[in-house]
Amino acid sequence: MAAKKVLLVAAPFYEDITEELLKGARAELDAQGVAHETFEVPGAFEIPGVIAQAEAGKAGFDGYVALGCVIRGETSHYDYVCGESARGLMDLSLKGVAIGYGILTVENIKQARVRAHVDEKNKGRDAAQACLTMIEARARFGAKR
Repeated sequence: MAAKKVLLVAAPFYEDITEELLKGARAELDAQGVAHETFEVPGAFEIPGVIAQAEAGKAGFDGYVALGCVIRGETSHYDYVCGESARGLMDLSLKGVAIGYGILTVENIKQARVRAHVDEKNKGRDAAQACLTMIEARARFGAKR
């Protein structure tokens, strides 16, 4: 089997949080010998669109890791961004696209830091692992994209 290649799609709206998520994801992919690139988008809402474009353009990625953070605020914007980005990623996943979901949806910055930090919950690593599992599942079950 050819070497795997993964695209990390990162929304650095909360730059320190996203950098920590990227650190965890990159370390995991490096440890597994998986080639990777990073593409930044303005926010979590744009992540599914970039993955769809990469797939449509046949960019040659085996999977994708979606990384970012959405913190609840005073308006309903949080609900729309969280719901629609998750729906977009799920729609792609149901079409056979291997995606690791690493978009933190939290109440405050403290929760985000705990979840992102590589010495704590390390959700960047977890998202990279999920992506690799989905790549394996697609191969195991012969799914077409």
